Amino acid sequence: MEGFEKIELVSPSPKTNSASKTSQPVTQTTPSQRSRRSGEMGISRFGKLAAFVRFRNKKVGVGLLILTIIVLVLIIIPALLTFFSAKRTYAQVNATIAALKKQDIEATHKELEKTRESLKDTQNKLKLLFVMKFIPGPNIYYSDATHLVNAGFYGLDAADVFVESVEPYADILGLKGQGSFVGGPAEQRIETAVKTMGKVTPRIDDIVDSLKKAQAEIAYVNPNDYPAFILGGKVRQGMVTLRTLSDDGTNIIDQARPFIKVLPSLLGEPEEKKYLILFQNDKELRPTGGFLTAYAIFRVNKGIVHVERSEDIYVLDDSISGKEKAPESILKYLPKVPVLHLRDSNLSPDFQESMKVFRKLYDKAGRSVDVDGIIAVDTHALVAAMNVLGDIEANGQTYTTKIDERCDCPQVIYALEEFAGIRVQYIRSDRKSIIGDLMYAIMTKAFSSSPKLYWGPLIQTAFGEISQKHILFSLEDKDAMEGLLAVNAAGKILPFEGDYFHLNETNFGGAKSNLFTDQNVLQEITIGEDGTITKKVTVNYKNPHKPSNCNLEAENSLCLNAPWRNWFRVYVPKGSKLKDSSGSEVKMTTYTELGKTVFEGFLTVRPLGIGRLTLEYVLPFKLEKGSPLPLMIQKQGGTADDEYTIKVNGKEKEKFVLDTDKTLKLDL
Repeated sequence: MEGFEKIELVSPSPKTNSASKTSQPVTQTTPSQRSRRSGEMGISRFGKLAAFVRFRNKKVGVGLLILTIIVLVLIIIPALLTFFSAKRTYAQVNATIAALKKQDIEATHKELEKTRESLKDTQNKLKLLFVMKFIPGPNIYYSDATHLVNAGFYGLDAADVFVESVEPYADILGLKGQGSFVGGPAEQRIETAVKTMGKVTPRIDDIVDSLKKAQAEIAYVNPNDYPAFILGGKVRQGMVTLRTLSDDGTNIIDQARPFIKVLPSLLGEPEEKKYLILFQNDKELRPTGGFLTAYAIFRVNKGIVHVERSEDIYVLDDSISGKEKAPESILKYLPKVPVLHLRDSNLSPDFQESMKVFRKLYDKAGRSVDVDGIIAVDTHALVAAMNVLGDIEANGQTYTTKIDERCDCPQVIYALEEFAGIRVQYIRSDRKSIIGDLMYAIMTKAFSSSPKLYWGPLIQTAFGEISQKHILFSLEDKDAMEGLLAVNAAGKILPFEGDYFHLNETNFGGAKSNLFTDQNVLQEITIGEDGTITKKVTVNYKNPHKPSNCNLEAENSLCLNAPWRNWFRVYVPKGSKLKDSSGSEVKMTTYTELGKTVFEGFLTVRPLGIGRLTLEYVLPFKLEKGSPLPLMIQKQGGTADDEYTIKVNGKEKEKFVLDTDKTLKLDL
């Protein structure tokens, strides 16, 4: 309107003055302009934020990269290096074991040196993982690995001492290696070796000390730290096995120390030793392994064995006067034998207890001589030695281990039974001392040959026969007996915390029916809700062979296969209660002996027949839920190839041939 000035509604900027107002007039902004300005300001802010995020992400990325590099450098790469080094060390250990199995003492020495170098490399690689000991969780496994490596070095120390001790005797022991006794006849080399053995045997202390240090390192490892889902529980089980082997092996060698230290003395250095060798005919089974059919007196002088006398057991038995009344078992099952003969004295399943009775009678014999100990062997040990040496010539006859169709057994076994004749209620005066002659021929062949040819396999065979109770010892030297007990070479009924089982059988029939009878044992264990343990044991017998002609009037007849009149005893944990039984032809009796509860009975197994014994009993203790059941099964001397099956709550847990004493932990 005329006469009025236009009024601007926009407020002036506080920073403007009047001059600026006149020179730079303020204009009004439209809504679209304000929107653009706000958008521009937003874009500016977003850009700054984006830039900040980009910068931050860049920092995070750099941080992650640095962390990855740290993990790679400090953990992953060292872990891979350690893994592959440990793998090489494991392969090297196997190479060392392979050399030892080949009995190559020189190669074993070299492989041990390589193993030590490989283990040092693993140790150095493991040290690169030092950061692991600061991380909770993984620090446990780092510590375990460190302890296991340390244990490995201690184990190598023990192995080095052993190899260094044995190396001079390589040729004597039949091992591959030059040895120190390569010159002269075999007997002279043995004598020289035995004379020097006393300087070596004390080193067993060094071996045991190293093994104990290794055992202490392994003890730090807790198998429960390794979850069962890792490799199906194989890692955990491996740790359990390692600890068990370490503990058992160390304890056995530690306990065997006294025996090893007195070994030179037992071999007749410096003074001669004399031993009574008892031959147990395991084909006519008796409690300690077989009928005592023959004996020999051996002298050992600086390792050289001499046969002083070899006779049938009846000759020695006849020189005893004033025999005492036979025990109840003989009066009951051998009613025509009113007195206790030397040949029937091994009635206890504990070899040491039986030998106490034997020695008491032996000392009364007119033909007895003082001896430093008794060593019992059976036909299984004899055949095992001949499998190494081959055919043996004795008394103008050749003995072999080839199968004889007349008994479906080695020819030497049939020859032994043929010489022994029919062991019924009378004595033949024309028996020949074939056992002593065979033993002498075996030793002659072994000594007259190259040590490298036979001695190593013979020594290995002897250790195997001892572990299977085909060779048993009862010596006068207390230190030696402590060592023999430690390696289970004394035929003892052992104490045990947990379930225990020992089936002991006796052939009171006079024939050799154990040559033809097979048997197997089934143990069915049932665990009740309250932890009560009930066992059902079934023993199945089978004799698939025809009976022999046991008519005493028949000319050229040999009574081998006849009814097995089996007086049996089952040794179980003391306090066990018998619930039910079947198969015994007499009323079962229960009593306590040798720290065990015993179930006793009698049954007969005939040629072309079968038999079955069943026992059901309750153990004297209950099992805590989730706990394994410890079980020891002790083998009877003289037995072989008996198959055992163990079931728990109807599920098969174990199946094996009982060739040695066996200890199990049944996971329920």
